[in-house]
Amino acid sequence: MKKIFRLLLKYIPRTWLIRGSYLAKDVLALFMYGSRYEDPIDGRTYRSLLPYGYGNRQRPNVLAPASLSLERHRLMWIYLKKQTDFFTARLKVLHIAPEQCFYGRFKKMKNLDYTTADLESPLADLHFDLHDIPLPDNTYDVVFCNHVLEHVNDDIRCMQEIRRIMKPGGWAIMQVPLDINRSETFSDPTITDRAERERIFGQYDHVRVYGTDYPRRLEQAGFKVEVFDVKKLLTPEQIDRFRVQPDELLYIARKI
Repeated sequence: MKKIFRLLLKYIPRTWLIRGSYLAKDVLALFMYGSRYEDPIDGRTYRSLLPYGYGNRQRPNVLAPASLSLERHRLMWIYLKKQTDFFTARLKVLHIAPEQCFYGRFKKMKNLDYTTADLESPLADLHFDLHDIPLPDNTYDVVFCNHVLEHVNDDIRCMQEIRRIMKPGGWAIMQVPLDINRSETFSDPTITDRAERERIFGQYDHVRVYGTDYPRRLEQAGFKVEVFDVKKLLTPEQIDRFRVQPDELLYIARKI
């Protein structure tokens, strides 16, 4: 099964995979049922998880079949459950490019005034360019914008726009793929070849690769940055069971 899934990731366009995943996820979850690993998002358990990623960046044992969550999604869920009042407080939330594992769950939460946005997706409530958000200042308590900033031309401008529409005291999570071996973020708009972009930036539609200076870029946009280190909350055994990356830090950007 895992070999078949690797081949699908390699040869099938991502949009087709996303559509097909809705049909196959319950069957895959049943097929991979076990007790070794647990998805904290839905509580389902598995003997192993599916691989995910493209080319030589494919990672084994990371995709939970039922929720379609990856390591970064489970990390964010753990933070929201353990460190915030997200599931109980009355909050106005904007979710940009909403992930499949969160979209339906957040939309059903009665404590949230939940709005989704995307550049093109017909499923989103709003459609706009992140460089120029057509929304008023000081509107949202929480903004999620994960794995988007590596696609935009001017990430600092987009961060500033997100900060502008947040209420004072509001917070945002803007996860990005980050190379911990790189001290500075690198971008080069002259690189347009798809294969070259994939080689340098990690994916054909990425325009930059983030380094460990990412929190400083958030600060440059005006945020106060807090760091969530899952190792300070969970034991090594829990980290392994939930299949989160022990060295991945979650940056929470607050508007002060």
